[in-house]
Amino acid sequence: MENISIKVPESLITILNAVAKETGKSRSAIIRLAIEKFLREENKSRNSSCLDLSKDLAGCVEGAWDLSFNPKHMKGYGK
Repeated sequence: MENISIKVPESLITILNAVAKETGKSRSAIIRLAIEKFLREENKSRNSSCLDLSKDLAGCVEGAWDLSFNPKHMKGYGK
């Protein structure tokens, strides 16, 4: 493994130390896990479809469910 050096605010060090004590893991192990989780999430969102990114919005609007393909909804459109 390679070493890296970062500057971290004291408030994060306090939390990091508490989590390390609670879990029995080293600070380095916790930081590695946090970085891995962050990078997985970033990669997931980068490779997500439009539907994946907007799934929390699906179904939030009321209206005709067949709006995109039923010709009766097009009657008078553009006049």
